[in-house]
Formats: sequence, structure tokens, C-alpha cells
Amino acid sequence: MVRLNRIYTRTGDDGSTGLGDGTRVPKDQARIVAYGTVDELSSVVGVLRTQPGAEAFETWLSQIQNDLFDVGADLAVPGQADDKLRITGDYVERLEGWIDEANEGLEPLKSFVLPGGNPLSAWLHMARTVCRRAERWMVTLLHEEPDKVGPEPLKYINRLSDLFFVLARQANGAGRDDVLWRPGGQDAR
Repeated sequence: MVRLNRIYTRTGDDGSTGLGDGTRVPKDQARIVAYGTVDELSSVVGVLRTQPGAEAFETWLSQIQNDLFDVGADLAVPGQADDKLRITGDYVERLEGWIDEANEGLEPLKSFVLPGGNPLSAWLHMARTVCRRAERWMVTLLHEEPDKVGPEPLKYINRLSDLFFVLARQANGAGRDDVLWRPGGQDAR
């Protein structure tokens, strides 16, 4: 169990931080930026959970915030599957089930969707874009340390951004109130 009785340690004053295995690394290292972006995503999910209408997705969003801490814990400890907490295929399969459920009843898209419509949908799009940024940093980390990162966290984050997109459409009246891209100002409907 986590126990924090002192918030500041002064050990990071030199621009380094400790990983879960005790290794000290620079705070701008890809691993740190990746799990820092996952932490940022969790904060965005926290904000979107406060939006009117978010209660329709509350069970999922609550689970996602917990999962994001698991993703961060996985990324904070270099290495492949072992006795440490690791993201597994079960996490990804759960998201895929939610995506399928949320996508039912949505009209197929005939144009790209612009973020917006209502505040909940806009925050879901914000979560989607922060999720994509976390994904890009995770890809960078995989390129830098391919033998020290499992593939499942990346799959989870990739699917999560898809879920946020589908939920944003659901939040916009099951897609009826989506803001559609109009190339060159043409009517996209």
C-alpha cells in the first residue's frame, strides 16, 4: 500500500526522478514524459467526470481513471511481465467491449468530427487528444527501450482514445449534434 507522509523530498531538485526500480533518470526522459502524460490524462478525465451528463458514463470513467494509474505504474517500472503490476490483454478487451456498446446506434460518419457540440463532448475530445499524446510518447519510449516496455499499455491507450471518440459522439446526442468538418467551408451534412 502507498504511504506518503512527506510530499517534498528534494531528491528531484537536480532535474532527476526515481523510477519504480530505484533507477534515477532525467525528468525529461521519454518514460517520465509518457507516464506524466498518462497522469495528465487522468486529470482531464477527472474534469470531464464533473460535467453535466457524465453520470451516463460514470462507471466506465471511474474504472478508466484507476486503469490509468495502473498504466503509469507499469510504465514507471522498466521491464517486461514479472511480479509487478502490468497491463494485460484483459484491460484492452474490456475497452473494446465498451467501444462496441457505445458505438451501437451511432450513424456511420460521412465527415470528420470537430471537437465540440456540448461541454461533455468537448472534454471527451480533450481526453482523446491527451490520450493520443501519451500514445506518441509511449511509442517513443518503445523505440528507445524496446526490451523494457511491454506492448499492452500502448494497446490500452490506443483503444482508450477510440473509446473517448465514441463517447464524445454519444454525448452529442448519439452523434446528431456532432460538429462536422466542412472541407473548404462546404456543407458536410
